Amino acid sequence: MVQFQLLWEYFKQYMKARLEYRWDFISQFFTDLMSQAINLVFILVVFGHTQHLGGWSRYEVIFIYGYFLIPWAVFTSFFNLWGFNDKYIIRGELDRVLTRPVHSLVQVIMESMAPESLMGVLTGGIVMGWAVWHLPLDWAWYDPFLFIMFVLGGVAVYAGIYVALTSISLYSDSKSDIQPIVYNIGTYGRYPVNIYSKIIQFVLTWILPFAFVGFYPASYLLGNGDWKIYAMLTPVVGAAFFGLGLYSWNRGIENYKGAGS
Repeated sequence: MVQFQLLWEYFKQYMKARLEYRWDFISQFFTDLMSQAINLVFILVVFGHTQHLGGWSRYEVIFIYGYFLIPWAVFTSFFNLWGFNDKYIIRGELDRVLTRPVHSLVQVIMESMAPESLMGVLTGGIVMGWAVWHLPLDWAWYDPFLFIMFVLGGVAVYAGIYVALTSISLYSDSKSDIQPIVYNIGTYGRYPVNIYSKIIQFVLTWILPFAFVGFYPASYLLGNGDWKIYAMLTPVVGAAFFGLGLYSWNRGIENYKGAGS
């Protein structure tokens, strides 16, 4: 409970600081919106040359993309770890964090969060709504609850992977080029995995399981039973990878020698 209270206080202070520079806040929002719009245009261009992609229709692929934006937005809002190495390792800010009685990862998350990215949830919802308007979907009463579980599971998958990658910096103060590579791989999860080769499908399912962030849950919500088992595994995979990320972080903290060492 204390952690949530701290998170709320950090959120309020962050919003006060950001709103002092409203145009910067607004420009960041529109930058994110334009990036998402470009990806949507890409899908539309592809379907300008074909009626189906791996057996999926235009609006089914748009639905999958819109769904993917929701867990992605939540992840980027609360696990904004891109500048961790520069701020916390090279500048020594992690030493300050470790003197406080709150878990170090919680503090880093609270200090690095970017709540404006939550607008991606709205964008994803609008894109999904547009797709649903053109699709004959029939959802059960429990599907909204599954939707929430799927989203949280997808966030946990992303968070676990990136926390684990970030923890590499705790062993070395040199920058790593792994995160940009993994980021590019992660974008594959916003499209149907069956359009890729078997090797890529395996990687996206069991090695870097980004298919659980977008495709598998979305395919279930689209009523495609072929991937139902995978969709139901989303919370489990999310919990497993987040646990792995947390374990890697804790071990890294134990190994961390300090900025002056």
